[in-house]
Amino acid sequence: MKITEENFIEQLKKGNEKALEYVIDNYAWILKTVIKKHLYHLPNYYEECMNDCLLGIWENIRYYDPKKSSFKNWVGGIAKYKSLNYVRKYLRDLENENMENVTIPTEDNALKEILSKEISLETEKMLGSLSEEDREIFIKLYFEDKNMDEVSFDTGLTKPVIYNRLSRGKKKMREAFSIKGGSDNEGF
Repeated sequence: MKITEENFIEQLKKGNEKALEYVIDNYAWILKTVIKKHLYHLPNYYEECMNDCLLGIWENIRYYDPKKSSFKNWVGGIAKYKSLNYVRKYLRDLENENMENVTIPTEDNALKEILSKEISLETEKMLGSLSEEDREIFIKLYFEDKNMDEVSFDTGLTKPVIYNRLSRGKKKMREAFSIKGGSDNEGF
């Protein structure tokens, strides 16, 4: 069967590897563009991130809904969030290295600062889509590492109400940023 623009999504859902080759041939430029934008300072991660993006497309194609966004946007969303996960991974690895055995040049500190700012901006954009009350809940749980009892006490809300707000907040963020079916969106 010949894979075309009209049938490649259906064939991907059926597990046809030729459909994935079609995606590579026709949509890899989107992946490369987004990956290079977010991993500009980390070129060693390009290839691994590209492979993760393709695997993400392959494993999550069932979540793609053409009524909600174009395939190009969906692929771009996967590339964006996979790239940001690599930035987070780099920062985690940098922090976890044994500092006695590592000499960090000043440019690495500058890179760390640039990458941290990029993640902060993305986080601010996502939190900006929420109401002030919901934003406070997300910050307490995910950034201040408070548990549900502490958040309940701080906000005066019951746990079921907090869970409901978290669910609605995550949905708002997904809709606002077209996160479709990414399997490792760091708790989202």
